[in-house]
Amino acid sequence: MPRLLPCLMLGLLALAPAHAAQPAPAPTANYNPYALMHPVRAQNGMVTSQEARASQIGVDVLRRGGNAVDAAVAVGFALAVTLPQAGNLGGGGFMVVHEAASGTQTTFDFREMAPAAATRDMFVNERGEVDRDRALYSHLSAGVPGTVAGLEMARQRLGTLPLAELVAPAIELAEGMAVSDHLALSLRSQRRTMQRNPATRAIFFKNDGTVYQAGETLVQADLAWSLRQIAEHGPEAFYRGEIARRMVADMEAHGGLFTMEDMAAYRPIEREPVRGSYRGWEIVSMPPPSSGGVHLIQMLNILENFPIGEMGHNSAAAIHHMAEAMKLAYADRSHYLGDPDFGEVPVEALTSKEYAKRLAATIDPQRARPAAEIAPGRVLHEEGDQTTHYSVIDAAGNVVGVTYTINTSFGTGIVAAGTGILLNNEMDDFSAQPGSPNVFGLIGGEVNAVEPRKRPLSSMTPTLLFKDGRPVMVTGTPGGSRIITQVLQVVMNVIDHGFNAAEASRATRVHHQWLPDELVVEKGLSADTLALLRAWGHEPVLRRSVGSVQTIMRTERGELLGASDTRSLGGAAIGY
Repeated sequence: MPRLLPCLMLGLLALAPAHAAQPAPAPTANYNPYALMHPVRAQNGMVTSQEARASQIGVDVLRRGGNAVDAAVAVGFALAVTLPQAGNLGGGGFMVVHEAASGTQTTFDFREMAPAAATRDMFVNERGEVDRDRALYSHLSAGVPGTVAGLEMARQRLGTLPLAELVAPAIELAEGMAVSDHLALSLRSQRRTMQRNPATRAIFFKNDGTVYQAGETLVQADLAWSLRQIAEHGPEAFYRGEIARRMVADMEAHGGLFTMEDMAAYRPIEREPVRGSYRGWEIVSMPPPSSGGVHLIQMLNILENFPIGEMGHNSAAAIHHMAEAMKLAYADRSHYLGDPDFGEVPVEALTSKEYAKRLAATIDPQRARPAAEIAPGRVLHEEGDQTTHYSVIDAAGNVVGVTYTINTSFGTGIVAAGTGILLNNEMDDFSAQPGSPNVFGLIGGEVNAVEPRKRPLSSMTPTLLFKDGRPVMVTGTPGGSRIITQVLQVVMNVIDHGFNAAEASRATRVHHQWLPDELVVEKGLSADTLALLRAWGHEPVLRRSVGSVQTIMRTERGELLGASDTRSLGGAAIGY
């Protein structure tokens, strides 16, 4: 029992009220943010996200008769206020939706776009090297944001409630809210970057430059103004109106690239999901320019050739086979994946069972192949860590998964003056120099080189699982390059090992991305397991926990089981 006390205290801290109008939810039978192995249960609807107040806002929308898309839109705007290190108006992302009435699935791509003035070598210095500071922490880093347009496209297409009603809770929070433990920690860790910019410093730090403490009131007046503009005038205000003018003025003043023409030209895209199967379950996930769905399905196809369940959860044999599959998929990612509107991405070939069998045949059960021996495969024909994910299921059976981001923590750390909006640094997700790693160590190829109006490659992997045609699970996570492998393990924990939503999210995870050639492991693996992995040629490297998986499952009886990853302080699964 004493070992649980720190977790209980963290959970109780997360319940501190935001302000009088938007208190954090009180603990009930359907609210359990500190649960480790037991999911939150509900009958009618469920929202799980990285921030308790945002989850509560989503549930409130469901209670008022809104559907899962309405709730997802409201949560997206709320997170821009309560989780500014990842939630955003100035970034972009992806949404995957199951529509219960039609039994169909669709996705919404609202990834950022490169400005028209972007050039291939814009982050390469005179020595021919990538300038990391320019690529991550300058106005040049920012792509044209897509979140506002994407959320509104989804609402118009599948929602039921007015936009103003869904933005209202976010406005109220921006006018004054209690700083959460998570936000206070993030501001302290990013203090040096955040204080470079006067507009950022004026909002997120006190007049004397000190950091806000948990429980103190943070007022984001300029962000409240921007949200009111969106509530009253819709995306027009953001892309063609006064918000756009202020953002572009800030760009012009600091050598940024995107213009009024770039803002007006932005369009989200509704795309067909990528689909696969694993041991009789259907997988529905995000297509390119996300690499997530393609390589999730590719890895599952490879691993379907091995008896993972019989090997045992996180046994050396299971981890070895997962790591080898991960290497093969990430090697292919480096060569084939990019914006499908700018070149062919062979999705069907990469996700085929036949190709996976060929790759599976190259895996030695007791030898780790060095990365140097692995090259992108010949397919059958000639494809921020500070991200956040949230999941929603409503009473009608509609299911929504959203992963969106501004890339690294707080993006560029730059607020566009007069807007309260943090600028993304998604331009770093392009291959600034093909073959050179980005901030997450990922290698990219020519297909992901910088081009005007192009969308950078992403690892975001919002995913739905179906059994016998019935939606059973929605999941996703932040985590940069580790997003795809985290979702992979949650899916395998459910299908191969029979875990519930909380167990699947909480279990110790591993990661390999081909290059660098190392097997990243969390604490929790036995010494014997690590010794056996080393004997087979792996290089286990202990790293801190990463990710914040947000999962909801529906049982055969229709009960909803929600889990917010305990790796991230302040998240909550809330149902009713």
